[in-house]
Amino acid sequence: MAVLCHTFAIIWRYNNYVKKAEDKDVKMLKSLCEAMGNRILDFCAASGRLMLLLLATLRHLKDANAKEVVRQMALLGADSLPIVMMTILCTGMVFSVQTAKEFVRLGASSSVGGIVAIAMARELVPVLTGVVVAGRIGAAIAAELGTMKVTEQIDALRVMAANPVSYLVVPRFIALVLMMPVLVVFANFIGNIGGWVVAHYYAGIGSFTYENSIRTLAEFYDVFGGMVKSCVFGAIIAIVGCYKGLNAPNGAEGVGLATTASVVLSIILVFITNYFLSIVLYV
Repeated sequence: MAVLCHTFAIIWRYNNYVKKAEDKDVKMLKSLCEAMGNRILDFCAASGRLMLLLLATLRHLKDANAKEVVRQMALLGADSLPIVMMTILCTGMVFSVQTAKEFVRLGASSSVGGIVAIAMARELVPVLTGVVVAGRIGAAIAAELGTMKVTEQIDALRVMAANPVSYLVVPRFIALVLMMPVLVVFANFIGNIGGWVVAHYYAGIGSFTYENSIRTLAEFYDVFGGMVKSCVFGAIIAIVGCYKGLNAPNGAEGVGLATTASVVLSIILVFITNYFLSIVLYV
């Protein structure tokens, strides 16, 4: 009898333990689902606000101040040229090293110039330019507007009946959309120069062979497609930077978080958008 009672006690404790474990698992699963749901809702809400800011910016393009646009073009575009050109120069040289090495081994050295030019024009130059500008300019825009928001300068604009979108967002939007293709053109030139230098002195490919390969394989549409991509990337970087700055939490920490979020989101959107633009433009 004692053994039977002891057995029932063990079974009851085991069932109670299993029930508690199941309740714990259910609570963990519920918390996980709630966290995922909140993230999805936050993402949808942020996407909607980004689209509203983009539409408001497009609606107020006609209100842009020409002098402010030119000033922003110099600050956001021209000042970014050295770092963009250095990045693309190194990229072109590295890509040419890898391409020339394999193509010479396969006996197809006459195609190196065209392959490098096409890859640079279609993908490498616009994407890397977008990443560099997102890291430099997107962060600067978010930090500047975030500081203005925290110090209530944006509220002061509203009090003076000035539209923050027209006064702050539109000039930066126009400047980046106009200057990104310019950066891409210069970057393509310097990137191909770097590719030629490496192909000529590292792989022994003649200048005429390299140039003739570019003329044969590459087309103007390759460069044009990269310029179209850069315009879209510029719009994304400007809108994301302005959105994160205008919605920065209060305090210095909030400005830092907004700046970081602006760079991360801009780079992610640049890569995602590049995939779809490549399909539309080149497939």
